Amino acid sequence: MLKLRKGGHRELEKYYQLMEMDFDSEELLSKLSLHRAMMNGTAELLIVYEEESGLDVAYALVIEKNIYGYALLKYLGVLPWYRGRGMGVETMRFINRRYADKQGLIAEITEFPDEDEDRVKKLRKLFARFGYVEVDSDYRIGGVKANLMVKPLKCSGDIGPIAHRIIPDFYSRCLGPRAVGKMIDINPVKKG
Repeated sequence: MLKLRKGGHRELEKYYQLMEMDFDSEELLSKLSLHRAMMNGTAELLIVYEEESGLDVAYALVIEKNIYGYALLKYLGVLPWYRGRGMGVETMRFINRRYADKQGLIAEITEFPDEDEDRVKKLRKLFARFGYVEVDSDYRIGGVKANLMVKPLKCSGDIGPIAHRIIPDFYSRCLGPRAVGKMIDINPVKKG
């Protein structure tokens, strides 16, 4: 049976190496920034593990504090030897339950060149399976297009017109203003 636990700074040291393999350097927050965000209660490192064996299966880093009441699923990864066995789906179930009291859950899907041409399509499909909807946005991480998806919980799901406020608020809790400006570029999207 799979369980979820909150990881600490020691686990972040271990999992940061996996994050460096799983995510492009332009979208990766520094280890120091993540430690700081965990210390000030802004971010949580979540670890999914097998109860019987005690072995870790997957991880997620969620920035859970912002003034708008949303949570940002910043990183989600399944350990390489568990991939293709439904562990990402199970991890999403845990995350959805854990943050059910939020306005909504936000995910970013970057369009970095990748060995797997279908990566973006697969991620969209995974998030859509859990009720995430694509948000109209003019958003870039590290200069590369990023797609926003939101799982409406208490909100309508249409965060496009205010995403340019919500996203920088998440990042400002982890990074200084200069680093936020260097890492992300998001502009308001006009309706109609």
